[in-house]
Formats: sequence, structure tokens, C-alpha cells
Amino acid sequence: MDAHRLPVAAVSCRELAFDVALNSSGRYPGAPAERVARGKAARGHAPRSSHAAFEPAGDRPDPVDLLEGQAKHRVPELVPIRYGRMLASPFAFYRGAALIMASDLAGTPRSGFEVECCGDAHLSNFGLFASPERRLLFDINDFDETLPGPWEWDVKRLACSMLIAAANSGFAVKDQERVVLDTVGGYRRRMAGFASMPTLDLWYTRFEIEPLLHEISGQVGRRMQKRLRKMVSKARRRDNMQAFERFADEVDGEPHILADPPLVVPATEVFHLSEFAEFERRLRDYLSSYAETLTPDRRVLLEQYRLVDVARKVVGVGSVGTNAWIVLLVGRGNDDPLVLQVKEAQQSVFEGYVAPSAYESAGERVVAGQRMMQAVSDIFLGWLLAESMDGSVRDYYVRQLRDWKGSIVVEKMDPQALAVYGELCAATLARAHARTGDRIAISAYLGSGDSFDRAVLDFSAAYAEQNERDYRKLLAAVESGRVEAAAVD
Repeated sequence: MDAHRLPVAAVSCRELAFDVALNSSGRYPGAPAERVARGKAARGHAPRSSHAAFEPAGDRPDPVDLLEGQAKHRVPELVPIRYGRMLASPFAFYRGAALIMASDLAGTPRSGFEVECCGDAHLSNFGLFASPERRLLFDINDFDETLPGPWEWDVKRLACSMLIAAANSGFAVKDQERVVLDTVGGYRRRMAGFASMPTLDLWYTRFEIEPLLHEISGQVGRRMQKRLRKMVSKARRRDNMQAFERFADEVDGEPHILADPPLVVPATEVFHLSEFAEFERRLRDYLSSYAETLTPDRRVLLEQYRLVDVARKVVGVGSVGTNAWIVLLVGRGNDDPLVLQVKEAQQSVFEGYVAPSAYESAGERVVAGQRMMQAVSDIFLGWLLAESMDGSVRDYYVRQLRDWKGSIVVEKMDPQALAVYGELCAATLARAHARTGDRIAISAYLGSGDSFDRAVLDFSAAYAEQNERDYRKLLAAVESGRVEAAAVD
């Protein structure tokens, strides 16, 4: 027998073993026709119209209880700032209420197709940042809650955020509805496009801002076009030098982060003098550990910087109270800064409602999810495990604080502009889901009609009312003294 040829049976076994290996992740689920059939069959156990329903469970957890549960694992003196920011408006509350909504989504219908979820896909978690090639991109920009889960949960959180934002801006009901329908319809249409796209073409797809501005220029008014151009120009100025000028200054020839309590507090003021030397020693070890999560070329790049200062920083709305630090490094001189953000990663709000994370480190979970969902990611994106001065062990992820980072001011949009923005967010979310799940089956499930779109509109209207009730409960909790809120910009 020819040593280079195997019996047909042996070849079949080898091919079968290879096919099983490919299918083990669930991301290579068979031939396109099979996947289409699977998607359409899912309508049997989860009709698209069933996504319209939202009825609070009889044993629904108290929303303030859920927020207080999160607060137990956060910096106590910062928690009132979180509540204060959430009380700014029902939309601000929604931004901080990802856990509350995850608890509610757990009882809603599922088609059965999982993707890498953002976990907190509201409209403010999309924005601009620079690619390594120095191109300005639009993409999802927050992955604290990322975890594999039902794609519908991300879509519903995005759609509902659009409705609440539209209502917050005083839009007429018909305009609120249009924003949601355009958003969900945009997701459905983009998923259909991605379903027919070659796999590598999908993976290479990115949304560069200049072509996008050209594409949408005919869809928004001149005033909005001018605002978008201004936003892009501003984003390009938000780099490491701008971050240095915003947060630091030279003192006796050495750069230091400026105090702006309680939002920015240098480490020298966070720790007692007796603790600071130990903190500084540990920090250098932790940065070395973080460097090991980078690719070799980026480790070489990081090694060309030296650590000069660190401070605790309050970030976001829902994240307020988690440990977040800004780390200042310099390269060839004080005019060559690198400002990193080291942010604590805690358990995803989806955990407890879906399968647990495959990663022991929450920081690695965030980084892995970001790399899967984003077209490209920050060259300094990595993670580390650190023991706090109180002995607790915490997970962190690391990225540049600002690298052409920009966001659209939704409050200044008219109904047409918000609808266009919703479609853009939906396109970005659809691409992320298509990269990590069965895009053909999901597209087949959605179909070409607007049945799912209208169902999610009904869900969003019902959930916006629930969000308003929950917002009032937090307000009542503050007024009664149950929790404390602090108004800090």
C-alpha cells in the first residue's frame, strides 16, 4: 500500500475528527442551507412577535437592592457619586442599570443563538477611537460586561436606550418610534448583508469615520454635519499629550498628576505614607505582569517608557465606584507621555443568567471580548491581577486613557440624526455579533420583514416605562435616606 495514501474509511475518520474540532466552539455550525433552516426553525419556539412582551416578574428583585449589591464590591466613598450621576435623568439611570436590565432580560424569549455580547450596548457605549494605523474608527467602546449570551439582549438594550434618549429629548411619539424601528431594522439589514459576506471580508470590515461622514451627509441637516465634523476634529486632539495637559503638570521638573478630588486623587493621597512605598513597588510588578499579556512587539514598545505617577480616577456612570487608575509614563522626555487607564473588571452583569465566563480573570474576559467584537483594538490593551493593600485580589484591564477618543452628543440631535446614529450603532453591533455567532442563522431568524423590529419597539416602550419606575425608586431611596447620592460633575 502507498504510504502516502490512507483507506477511504481512515480519511473519513480524519475529516470527521477535524470537523468536530472546528465545531467545538459552536462558531462553525455547518453548511449555509443547514444554518438557514436552523434559523427559521427557531421561530417555532421563539416567534419573532414574542419579543414584544415585557411583564415584570412577580418575584422581580428590587432595583435598589441590586444596585446596593453591586456597591458592596466598590469603593464606599465613591458610591454616592454613582447614584448622583444616575439620578441626572431616566436616561442616566438606564446607563447605570445594566444589572437590573440583565435580570429582566433573563426571562424574555431567546432564539437560541449565542454571540459574544457587549452586555451593556446602550447608545453611549459607541464612539470614536484610533486604529493602530492612525485611522479614526467608529465602534463599540465599552466591554466591562462582555460575555457570550443571546444576541437579542444586546439589541433590546440598544433599542430601548434609543427610545429613552428620544423621549428625554422631547421627541414626539412617532419620532421616538421611528428611531427605534430604524435602529432595529438597521441591525436586521446589516446582519443579512454580513450573512452573505465571505468570512474574511466580514472580519476585515470596519467603519472608518471619513467614509461614514460622506455616506450620511445627505441624511442629516447642515447643522448636524457641522457638529459631526467638529466632533471628529476634537477626537483627533484627544491623545496622550492632551490627556497629559488635562490631568498632569510638571513639578520641579518631574511630571505629576494633578489632584481634582474626588474625581482624580493621586496615589500619594489615597494611601498613607507608610503604605505608599509598598503600593509603588507592587505597581511596578503589576505593570510587568500586564506587559506579559501584550504581544512581544508591544512589550518592547512599553519598555521604552518609565513610570512617573499614578492616581485614582472616577469614570463613567455605571462604573463609578470600581477601582480605576490613571498611570502616567514618559518616553524620551516629559514631552513624550503615555497615559494608561487601569480599570477594575468585576463579574459581568450577565453572569448568573447565562453560562459562566470561560476565563478565570475578569480582566482577561473583558480583553478577549473586546478583541473579538471590535474591528481593531488599542495596541496597549491587556490585563492584570493585583492584590490590593487590604489583601483583596482584584482583576483589571489596561488601555490608553485617550487615543483619539470621541463620542457624539446625543442630546443635540434632532429625530432624523438620532435615527441615523441608531442605524450606525446597530450596524456596528451586527458586525460584532456576526463575527462571533452564527450570522446566517440569526439573519434567517430575523427574515426580511419588520416583524422583529416592531416587536422590539413594543418591548422598548414597555421597558422604558419600567426604567422610569426604577428611576423613581432610586430617587425615593435617596430622599428617604436609604442611600446617599452626591452631585459631582
